[in-house]
Amino acid sequence: MPHDTPLIAMIAAGIGLAFLLGLVAHRFRLSPLVGYLVAGIAVGPFTPGFVADQSIANPLAEIGVILLMFGVGLHFSLKDLLSVRAIAIPGAIVQMVSATLMGMGLAWLFGWPWPAGLVFGLALSVASTVVLLRSLQDRRITETERGRIAVGWLIVEDLAMVLALVLLPVLAQALDPQAAGTTSPWSVLALTFAKVAGFVAFMLVVGKRLIPWVLHYVAHTGSRELFRLAVLAIALGVAFGAATLFGVSFALGAFFAGMILAESPLSQRAAEETLPLRDAFAVLFFVSVGMLFNPAVITEQPLQLLGTITVIIIGKSIAAYVIIRAFGHTDKTALTVSASLAQIGEFSFILAALGVGLGLLPPEGRDLILAGSIFSIILNPAVFALLTPLIAAPAVTIPQGKAETPDIDLVPTRKSGHSIVIGHGRVGRALVAGLTAAGEQILVIDESPDRIREVLALGHEGLVGNASSAAMLTAAGITAARHLFVAIPGSFEAGQVVQQARAANPEIDIVARGMLDHALQPGQG
Repeated sequence: MPHDTPLIAMIAAGIGLAFLLGLVAHRFRLSPLVGYLVAGIAVGPFTPGFVADQSIANPLAEIGVILLMFGVGLHFSLKDLLSVRAIAIPGAIVQMVSATLMGMGLAWLFGWPWPAGLVFGLALSVASTVVLLRSLQDRRITETERGRIAVGWLIVEDLAMVLALVLLPVLAQALDPQAAGTTSPWSVLALTFAKVAGFVAFMLVVGKRLIPWVLHYVAHTGSRELFRLAVLAIALGVAFGAATLFGVSFALGAFFAGMILAESPLSQRAAEETLPLRDAFAVLFFVSVGMLFNPAVITEQPLQLLGTITVIIIGKSIAAYVIIRAFGHTDKTALTVSASLAQIGEFSFILAALGVGLGLLPPEGRDLILAGSIFSIILNPAVFALLTPLIAAPAVTIPQGKAETPDIDLVPTRKSGHSIVIGHGRVGRALVAGLTAAGEQILVIDESPDRIREVLALGHEGLVGNASSAAMLTAAGITAARHLFVAIPGSFEAGQVVQQARAANPEIDIVARGMLDHALQPGQG
């Protein structure tokens, strides 16, 4: 049997190196994305040794893009966006325009035409979803007001990039001398919007009914394999159908498939079931992007690279800081959001690849974007570390009417024999309602000041902060409490809470969310 298997060689080398270098990146507290990109550079044509087949990598990367965009749509939350719309929508738009103009200014200095500058600037304006969420989660501020503003800001950026992916081919066609002679740019734009509108209408009328029905039917078969296949078939099928029938991009089709599926009660299960495959193809996407990168840009164009990194880390951060302060938010909020946005990632790669493919962006522009991304992701933890003394906030009780958390010490509760509820999201609210009806004394811990205000309005005690902290549990009266209810979705953090609580009070009754049971060690609850 012949062993000329470039597909297997590509996958084995890409996944294997990505794993090893991702592990190294994680060891140094960097995003694994850095490891995946470096793995691609290592197997690419610009470095010595094994060279993977780029013609095979490209289709795998396309599947990676489809599943990435499907994941973005699946986690799209209109509720999260609307909760911070007053700052996130105008702020993100102004910041993206500012960053795009800075990128266009750099491109002008490089001698590039304005279309190249536009693509370059757009690529520098959008932060990486993966890196931003990881930064917020590592610092346990995702559910704080600062975290929700950053996430809402990110949602607006993602939506803007989806629109850019639709409009860039129109721009390329309008600038094509041969196409321009036969078709008006306005008619091309109108036709594109008509196709997009037709696809959106089809998804809202047909997809919104058909997709949840299919998933509901498959879920009732009891087969995890069929459910997993159904979700993947929906993601890939809608993406392919969008491109074939409506002439829109795979990315837009996958994004809308995820958005429609996100409204289904089975969306959480769909996300969990497909996560391993989505992650695997996403890794191959980042590896394929790394294969396109020419490391020589670091030595041959150091000033251009320095300018690119400056726009990403300093220019974007200053713009975001000024905008957030102008909206009346505190330094703490402005610095947190600014630091989280001081990097670029997956959408930048997709834009760069599309720009080069359409002839709008020179290959050296793609190299600068990739190099800028790698350096900005590496430096992002350092940016947070420098700002930590300014943005670190102790967890405290929240007086009614305060917009920001005051920097005061924790005040321990005087309660005893009470129930402590960790998290006041959907599950936490249901728990509090049930405990209230049962006449229990309740104290709630949550990282969101707004959620704790809800608790206070109900007449219960609340603490803002992270419950995995021993000091926080002590302030909540863990040693005198009768029950502990862990209602947060993070399995690692929930396990820490249970361990801390059990160590402080071996007799306490602990109840955790069912989805977390696999993460809790025997005997802990």
